[in-house]
Amino acid sequence: MPLVNIKGISGYLTLDQKKQLISGVTEAVLAVEGEGLRDVTWVIVEDVAPGAWGVGGQPMTDADLRRLANR
Repeated sequence: MPLVNIKGISGYLTLDQKKQLISGVTEAVLAVEGEGLRDVTWVIVEDVAPGAWGVGGQPMTDADLRRLANR
C-alpha cells in the first residue's frame, strides 16, 4: 500500500492546488507501481506552521515561498 507524505508551509497552497497535487502524485505512483494499487494509494499533504520550517538557517513563511515562486 503506497503512502506518500508531502509537507509544506501552511497557507501557501489552496485546497484546489492540494487536490491537483494529490491527483498528480497518485498518477505518478501508479505509473510505476501499477493501476491495481489505486484504491490503496494514500497521499497526505501535511501543513507546517509558517515560521516552523527553516531553510538555510532561516525560518520560512508562505510569503517567503510566494516571493521565491515569483522570481
